[in-house]
Amino acid sequence: NLYFMKTHSLLIIISFLMVMSSSANYKEGDVYFKRIKKNINREWRFILGDPENKPYQENYMDQSWERVGLPHTFSLPYFRSEKFYVGYGWYRKNLRIEKEWISKNLELEFDGVFQVAEIYINGKKVGEHQGGYTGFTVNISKYVKQGDNSLAIKVNNIWNPQIAPRAGEHVFSGGIYRDVYLTVTAPLHVIWNGTFVTTPVVSKEKAIVNVKTEIKNSGSTIKECTVKTVVVDSFNNEIAKMESKLQVGVGEVVVFDQTSEEIKNPNLWSPDAPHLYKVKTFVFEKLRMIDSYESKFGFRWFEWTADKGFFLNGEHLYLEGVNVHQDHAGWGDAVTQAGIYRDLKLMKDAGFNFIRGSHYPHHPFFTTACDQLGLIFIPENCVWGIGGFKDDGYWDSSAYPIHKKDQKPYEESAAKSLEELIRINRNSPSIMAWSMSNEPFFTADSVVYEMKNMLVHLVDRSHQLDPTRPALIGGAQRKNVDVLGDLAGYNGDGATLYREPGFPSIVSEYGSCVADRPGEYIPCWGAVSNGEKPEWRSGHAIWCGFDHGSIAGKMGKMGIVDFARIPKRSWYWYRNYFKNIPPPAWPQEGIPEKLELYADKNVIRGTDATDDVHVHVKVVGKNGKHISNSPDVTLTIVSGPGEFPTGRSITFRNTTENDIQILDGHAAIEFRTYEGGETMIKATSPGLKEYMIKITTLGKPEYVEGQTKISVDRSFKGNMNNFQKRHTKSWNISNTRPTRNNSAGSSNASLANDGDPSTIWRPETEKKNLWWQVDLENFYQVTGINILFSGEIGCECRVKISDDQENWHEISRGKKNPGDGRKVKLKSRDQATGRFLRIFFSPIQGEENFGIREIEVRGRLPLPEELLRE
Repeated sequence: NLYFMKTHSLLIIISFLMVMSSSANYKEGDVYFKRIKKNINREWRFILGDPENKPYQENYMDQSWERVGLPHTFSLPYFRSEKFYVGYGWYRKNLRIEKEWISKNLELEFDGVFQVAEIYINGKKVGEHQGGYTGFTVNISKYVKQGDNSLAIKVNNIWNPQIAPRAGEHVFSGGIYRDVYLTVTAPLHVIWNGTFVTTPVVSKEKAIVNVKTEIKNSGSTIKECTVKTVVVDSFNNEIAKMESKLQVGVGEVVVFDQTSEEIKNPNLWSPDAPHLYKVKTFVFEKLRMIDSYESKFGFRWFEWTADKGFFLNGEHLYLEGVNVHQDHAGWGDAVTQAGIYRDLKLMKDAGFNFIRGSHYPHHPFFTTACDQLGLIFIPENCVWGIGGFKDDGYWDSSAYPIHKKDQKPYEESAAKSLEELIRINRNSPSIMAWSMSNEPFFTADSVVYEMKNMLVHLVDRSHQLDPTRPALIGGAQRKNVDVLGDLAGYNGDGATLYREPGFPSIVSEYGSCVADRPGEYIPCWGAVSNGEKPEWRSGHAIWCGFDHGSIAGKMGKMGIVDFARIPKRSWYWYRNYFKNIPPPAWPQEGIPEKLELYADKNVIRGTDATDDVHVHVKVVGKNGKHISNSPDVTLTIVSGPGEFPTGRSITFRNTTENDIQILDGHAAIEFRTYEGGETMIKATSPGLKEYMIKITTLGKPEYVEGQTKISVDRSFKGNMNNFQKRHTKSWNISNTRPTRNNSAGSSNASLANDGDPSTIWRPETEKKNLWWQVDLENFYQVTGINILFSGEIGCECRVKISDDQENWHEISRGKKNPGDGRKVKLKSRDQATGRFLRIFFSPIQGEENFGIREIEVRGRLPLPEELLRE
């Protein structure tokens, strides 16, 4: 009887625990293992290059290497230069493993490394990842020991013909430039990004949630696994629960497919009300809870239509968007999560409701911030082309490989990037489509078919991975790639070339203006004149949100916010346009008296560089107001922890030759710390009153003055990347570039530079001063123009060039007689540099047969200022 009573009591206790475990919180206790996810951004050693003495060895002496924290880039500090280091870099760190972790599943989780990472533990290679824009994990369970372990990572950013992307106009700096974590789980666990949350039924009145959870057994015996899934609202109230049981074999991954009962009156996610819910996943081995996992999602439904545009939750919504690159002043691509949030909030505050993640997968937190702020998001795979592409060897090559041996590996790379992009971000309510590419038509004519075939396979793979969202072809305005996906995104003149294409579409890029801050108070409408919103178009996105580093030089200055994240006047134009907030009074020139120093906040939460502060300095005049005078200003860390990208101080200069600029009497930079404590920052300028602010960092370890090692001052790093070799040869810089003409009744002007002599542009010849214009989408030095007419006619030709479409100057003139053949070659008189080229035609005989089969503008990128001075 005593035995029966004890057993009965134990069963009651177990039943009670099981009931308690069915609640949304599942109270913690001693009977299960709690998943650990530890940020390991602190305390790394770094060296640029590839030392010959085996840096992966366990006892390698790395004391002479630079002390750094993550996120980190080879190019630190970076200030929007065309030049950046290409090669190898090594990172090393001591990795502490606790005794109780030895029997568990241990993984390193990377949010992004550009672009090839080789990982070593205690001298043994344990993993490798190719691809610079998506996260990945490496299992280290079998290679670690209790206590101290040596972690070494070899990184390279060398252009590779078999890795996507092969081309692009931003920069491609190497490094562990996103966050890194150590995760510790039980052998039976939810795998990396292992839940897929969908809402197969959703309306204002009701919803149903489906959760597919991938459970892995990395143990040595078959496991009886129960997965309990709870859906909670923003207040942690349980609104649904599911439970199922399956066996999971050794080394096996099993998908638990669970569907909830009907949920009444869900709060819908939208830009105006970004309501978020959470799925809590609890994993049991028999009666012991051994893993838990959380996934945020939202209730919403959407529809892309060919004739009425975009609908969210049953209501029409025009997408007013902006393209966003990831790099920031000083820190380059190595941006904090706080910096990402500031970027997106700037766009939200201006009134935009849509973000295009140009032109690669962004940090996972980028999607999280879009979810939180209420920004519709289209992330993009890193299949990218660049105009004026050249031979293999650099990121200005054909978008698709020209050599057979590279094609299959490249396609596998592009598919893997897409798969990782979708796995990482698939639960996000802000994502309404997946973009396969940007301007993939910048591909050699010999492999256009193969390029299109790859896009078709990527679209199919996207549908397999996520049947709930459509696939978009971004930058689809040439070579008929727009028909290959569910949606088409047209860049530039695609807005005018493709009217009512017969399937859902957006203008994925319009604009833009090239300007330093402050710029003009204008919208830079470009191809969407006056911001037109035809009923059939779903939306449009300006190119672009922020200035960024670019191998195309000045093309990186197209943002409505500058590289330091200070708005230009165009940003204020949009805020007034969307939100009726008038612009501030612009600073005027005055007599400088003092400096004003401030930050977006005065507390940094944590010492892992996921948080930071944005520090601003302004010049104040005798009138007590911000003035436009821009003297040199230095910020110095007087005491306490922290660093700027240049180290313990940074100087802003009013010069175009120094990219660390102060413009319009205003400069800014981001400040981060890896120790807790109070930091005093001072702003000084010769002859002006200085200013000081205090920044408090919460977290351990604490900074100890005179004992804690501080960051070194960093001068600009980088090489010339063979600029002289790359820039001396001219090539066709106009092929498939955006075009315009002043003949309203003409055929498509893009037929004159589509690379196909069988197509003909036929303008109206009655118009005087007939012209055809091309946007070279960069600033080129033009060496000559070749024109192929369709027939034997007489014609006078004049060629003009411009930086801004307002100020033009003539660079060539010529005459074609009827008996001279169909070709005309014009040489540029002074090999002038510009972005826009306009050719004026004056037919003098046979104008009824006037037509142009092909125009080829020859040119090259101008030499950088450093080489010109030499």
